[in-house]
Amino acid sequence: MSRSQPSRSLPSRSLPHAALLVGAALLVSACSSTPGPQPQHSGSGGDAIGTITSPSPDPYGSTLTTYVGPVNDALAKLTSAGSMDDLNTALGSLQKAADSGATGLQSASVPPAVSDSNQRLAGALTTLSTNVGDVQGDMQSSKVCATSSALAEVGGMQGLKDVQSALQTISGAGYSFTFTVPQTPSQQHRALDNGTAIRQGQNDGSGELTVDNGNGDGDAVLTLAKDGQAAYSFYVQKGQTAKMNGIRDGHYDIYFAGGVDWDSGSKKFTQNCSYTKFDQGADFTTTDTTYSTLTLTLKATVGGNATTSDVPPDQYPQP
Repeated sequence: MSRSQPSRSLPSRSLPHAALLVGAALLVSACSSTPGPQPQHSGSGGDAIGTITSPSPDPYGSTLTTYVGPVNDALAKLTSAGSMDDLNTALGSLQKAADSGATGLQSASVPPAVSDSNQRLAGALTTLSTNVGDVQGDMQSSKVCATSSALAEVGGMQGLKDVQSALQTISGAGYSFTFTVPQTPSQQHRALDNGTAIRQGQNDGSGELTVDNGNGDGDAVLTLAKDGQAAYSFYVQKGQTAKMNGIRDGHYDIYFAGGVDWDSGSKKFTQNCSYTKFDQGADFTTTDTTYSTLTLTLKATVGGNATTSDVPPDQYPQP
């Protein structure tokens, strides 16, 4: 039996590495500038310095509550976001609270003992606002494309560390405030074995699909779809070639997903996501003497004859 073997090529995208991000909790509280009961400390683990509780009649304690309290409240809502849209809304509230807090602290009446630390705190809130905007930008550009990876990026924001540091210094000067950074997941880099079938479909046909990712920049998932539904999907690691056999005759649309950190639960990459469709599909046919094979190269090559178009994530058939 002879084989006909059309060749297709596909440009790939650079998949930058994501940094390891962590979350921690800093708990500080206000104390009186007048003699009174000694603060009570309780350890909280991690990067926390504990909770310090004592009376706070000084107006600066109220200043912290007014301008840092809303930031603390907004942070607490991040981990309950159920979708990327919800998380983006929660991040917008955090950014607004950080901006308002920075402006308020810069014009507030501040005791001389914490004047420098107050300025540091205002600057830290400004940094936090900028960091939040960066995370939202990464969500928009699909650098992070799942709540888990977005929250991992949130956990590593420099502004949070700077706010913690400034509040710790202020606490040491006798002014307390409770500030909690939510625990966030670490960035992950999960992957399937090369050639793993994600959707096997009916594999009693004769067609073959080979995907060459030898010069690709990252892992990929190739999907053959009919009527908008995935029929066959398999995983191709960076630097590898994989093949799926048993493809039934018919016309298929061909989709390619690229990214970092494959989440088997959602069947999506969580970082650096891209979704692409070949402008022309593929016909698999079998006769008495021939059957169809198709080879795709996931890197732009000289002589490549396959054009592609980006597709929105919600138009990509789930593998």
